[in-house]
Amino acid sequence: MGCRKHDETAGSCVCDAVAAIKNAQDQVDNNGGNCRNKCFDSLLSPAGNNNGLDTVPFLLQTKTGEYFSSVGAVGRNDCFQTTFFRVEKIDEDNCCATLSLLRPDSELEFNKCCVDPTSLCEVEELERTRYCIEVDLDCFCAIQCLDPNLVGDIDHHCK
Repeated sequence: MGCRKHDETAGSCVCDAVAAIKNAQDQVDNNGGNCRNKCFDSLLSPAGNNNGLDTVPFLLQTKTGEYFSSVGAVGRNDCFQTTFFRVEKIDEDNCCATLSLLRPDSELEFNKCCVDPTSLCEVEELERTRYCIEVDLDCFCAIQCLDPNLVGDIDHHCK
């Protein structure tokens, strides 16, 4: 699994991290916004109150070190490319996940296949969308959690 070889009992660090993120998001949803958990407490609830935050945005890196990206709203005027994701569902047994695409407020710069990492620094806000992809989390070597304060409300004009 993942980048390095694991024995039969070891898991994938990316899969484990995404599962923990999903658990943290679910705790916010299930506790009416009063989330207190160990791993992501500082992300979802830096001051003990999550202020309605229900998303831990993250970036994924492939085994070759590039940021993973996907495209949303294909065939529409508001088509966008993103490297920012939110976990919606996870199958821990198979290490597969449904990720929703988070739309950045600024256009990311891509050089042929890959995002220019410096363009990620220009992003000040992410908008939730209803565009989703299915991924095999074993295909990634790194995950970087971002500040939940970057994420605004869901994009209601998406279908």
